[in-house]
Amino acid sequence: MSPGLLDEVFPPPVRARLEETADLLDPSVISEFDSPDAAAALSVAEVLLTGWGCPPVDCALLERAPGLRAVIHAAGTVKTFLSPAAFDRGIVVSSAASANAVPVAEFTLAAVIMGAKRVFPLAGLYRARRTHRTGADLDRQHWIGTNGLTVGIVGASRIGRRVIELLRVLDAQVLLYDPYVGAAEAELLGVTPVDLDTLVATSDVVSVHAPDTPETRGIIDARRIGLMRPGTLVINTARGPLVDTEALTGHLVSGRLDAVLDVTSPEPLPAGHPLWDLPNVFLTPHLAGAQGNEVGRLGALAVDELARYAQGEPFGHPVHRAELGRIA
Repeated sequence: MSPGLLDEVFPPPVRARLEETADLLDPSVISEFDSPDAAAALSVAEVLLTGWGCPPVDCALLERAPGLRAVIHAAGTVKTFLSPAAFDRGIVVSSAASANAVPVAEFTLAAVIMGAKRVFPLAGLYRARRTHRTGADLDRQHWIGTNGLTVGIVGASRIGRRVIELLRVLDAQVLLYDPYVGAAEAELLGVTPVDLDTLVATSDVVSVHAPDTPETRGIIDARRIGLMRPGTLVINTARGPLVDTEALTGHLVSGRLDAVLDVTSPEPLPAGHPLWDLPNVFLTPHLAGAQGNEVGRLGALAVDELARYAQGEPFGHPVHRAELGRIA
């Protein structure tokens, strides 16, 4: 993983459990695979414990690690560094994506509640005027509040499912678009499955939680943005390319829609882009995922997985090759 991450991902209690569970070939972090020390470790390693910034684990690297049996990723996606050849070798793979889903889902719930209350534009008015809001201010907000809210979830990913769980604290109807979720599973999740056009046309909040794949890029396009009702709140904590940012911009500039965008396309937006200054748009710098003390949750899950492996048990959070085409 990247240098400097060790203490953040593995704070002292988690590091102690790691050292109780496994023999560490090198107590420091390997940030590249080309040094003599890295080559020596790879030649005898049974498990790679990886994190953000891991170099490619490709066919050439796998040839130098004949004893490798498992890759445990103390972060989200493995697709950025892990070759499918690892699965061909019979290497078992785990990811801490479920742990990273927790703060993203919490961020999303906060965005739903704050956005439904029209906090962002009204706070801007309050800051500008230094006076209390007026009835006219409220009249311009289309609707305010979470009572009877309809929330549309695009993608029953780990994050999407966590958001669905958290939304149970609200008096809200939850719609779901996910082509991989059937009616029986949707019933277990407590959501109403709908096609995407219906979701965007009937939801008060549209929250995007799909992976970035060729099939999902631009899934919220100009036509579907046009289907949204006035006052709809668009939340994107997934990946910028899933939403047509430029098509969305016109509807935000006009005030027809609101948005909370933790990601955009491009990211960041150009300095002169209109979204920076709109009162009905809340931009954040891709921070919904694990930050600060939340990062230790990823390391804790990874050590749990390592303990399962050491005991001969299957991973609790496995990554399967068949899923690579449809996961983040």
